[in-house]
Amino acid sequence: MNDRSTTRLEGPAATTGPLSPGTHSFQLGGLVQRFHVHGSGPVCVVHSGGPGIDWEYMRTPALEEHLTMVYVEPIGTAEDSRLPSHPHGYTRERYSSFLEALINRLDVPKVYLLGHSHGAFVAAYHALYRPERLAGVVLYEGAPVTGPEHGAEAARMVEAFAARHADHPGLPDVLAAFGAMSGMSTDEQTTAVARGVLPSYFADYWGNEERLSPFRDAIRATYISGLDYDLTPDVIDDRAELKGLTVPALVVVGWHDVICGMRWGLELDELIPDSRLLVLENSGHLGHMEEPELFADGVRGFVFETSTPQKA
Repeated sequence: MNDRSTTRLEGPAATTGPLSPGTHSFQLGGLVQRFHVHGSGPVCVVHSGGPGIDWEYMRTPALEEHLTMVYVEPIGTAEDSRLPSHPHGYTRERYSSFLEALINRLDVPKVYLLGHSHGAFVAAYHALYRPERLAGVVLYEGAPVTGPEHGAEAARMVEAFAARHADHPGLPDVLAAFGAMSGMSTDEQTTAVARGVLPSYFADYWGNEERLSPFRDAIRATYISGLDYDLTPDVIDDRAELKGLTVPALVVVGWHDVICGMRWGLELDELIPDSRLLVLENSGHLGHMEEPELFADGVRGFVFETSTPQKA
């Protein structure tokens, strides 16, 4: 792919280096890849989930105090970053190829890669097949598989959530949003579903609704099909490959997560050699919001304990 570099910064900045605070962009294969830099310290590249959820929800101020957080704006989430085959073609291989180009631009020997939800599947793929520039990987609310097995476990967890909240007036809307997932075909529908299911993604959304409802209202999403160019699904089963992962790994899972919950966190930890496991006991799918200090302490500790001094 043709690779042409441009840089754009938000607000005044003394330098325009790739790790200067603000928004940066470059072109790859005719698409614009943006990333957003905040904080200082060792570099941690963050890939958000969905696929198709806008990157802003992953802002983690508690980590920005100690790390240079590079938030990726995944291809497909902006008009000028969409494949010609949009909404199809967004496989892990393609996300990983754009990650590789981004990481190569940061002008540091190695980075940490943190992926959340679908981003954790991307991060696992990148750590397996493009590990050379990675100092470590954080698989945050991921799983080793997708497909029927993963779907059945999620359905079981959603049923348990419904049983716990059977008398809450908001439950029917949450269940209706889950039912609408299979019929999504537009950005508007995808955003509505993302906002609709969100109460189930927290350990106690309704108990903290005043604080969390603005976050829910701000969620934006792009419809991405999960199919390749030829309309075949990008089905994942990393169980065999993860046993040979060579990159230091931290697995983070919320005890109350209904989508990529404890079963999958424990399985990832068991599969990956010498991995570390962080269980957030009072969190669902979004522990960086529910238990931000514990989340940040765990990620920061992993980074500083596995990093080695690097020559400039």
